[in-house]
Amino acid sequence: MDYAALVTRLRSHAQAARITRYGTISEKGRAYPLLRLDTAGSPRLLITAGFHGDEQAGPLTLAQHFTAIARYAGKRGVGLTVFPCLNPSGFELATRYNASGEKPNNDFLRYELEDGSEEGVLYGREPAFRRWRLFKQGPQETRAIRRALERIRTPVAALDLHQDNYMRRAATYAYVFGDAKHYLPLARRSKQHLPLAARVQVDPRLVTDANGFIWFHDGSVTDWFMRRGSLYNAALETTTLGSAKACDAVNLIWIRGFIDLVAATPARPTARSASRRRRRRDLRTR
Repeated sequence: MDYAALVTRLRSHAQAARITRYGTISEKGRAYPLLRLDTAGSPRLLITAGFHGDEQAGPLTLAQHFTAIARYAGKRGVGLTVFPCLNPSGFELATRYNASGEKPNNDFLRYELEDGSEEGVLYGREPAFRRWRLFKQGPQETRAIRRALERIRTPVAALDLHQDNYMRRAATYAYVFGDAKHYLPLARRSKQHLPLAARVQVDPRLVTDANGFIWFHDGSVTDWFMRRGSLYNAALETTTLGSAKACDAVNLIWIRGFIDLVAATPARPTARSASRRRRRRDLRTR
């Protein structure tokens, strides 16, 4: 599917969401509209996909099933903010990076270490650092999505859909933050469609655990939203050697699972509601 066809498919879900253009990317003389889909509801879930153009399962799952996903979320009172394809020129060419060879992913944060130096990624489950800051540069795709995400209220959860194009077998695993108990049911259900990549080295310094989970502060969009205060954050990986049907099924398990997590989370008080409660309490004690 080329990007124009993907956009057409996404726009076919107009009755289920408000579809807007949050930017336009120009690559090699070609203009690509960047789409965003929002549904009503609170609390909210952020879904991103397609940072890497050769990882097409995420955008295709959203394009094919968005109306059903929105209906599932709506019944649970959950609102969705979805950025379905972050790297349109890469999607068009089926290449990891964009048409200019730039890397739109993992470039949202910079961590200041104790010695004053900065790093874009930190290894370890709870790495030590002095402070973090939002990185304002990077490819135009990253800058566009960053501007849009800076303006949204921090959601309860953020899910990023990826694919592993290096592992030479069909499998699934996930980069997660926080307590693994929230994601264990999703991994178990995913095993019905793709084997878990358990205790597998996926990077020179990264090995999955027995459940196919990795904790890695990689400067990604989910790392950023974890720092912003989202309660549930994960980047799901299926492998490109998995069948389209299996990858689609695993994506839907995690999307619905994250909707369920958001729906089951007690509402967090806003500053305004907390202020109102304090005023009522003060009146009762006078």
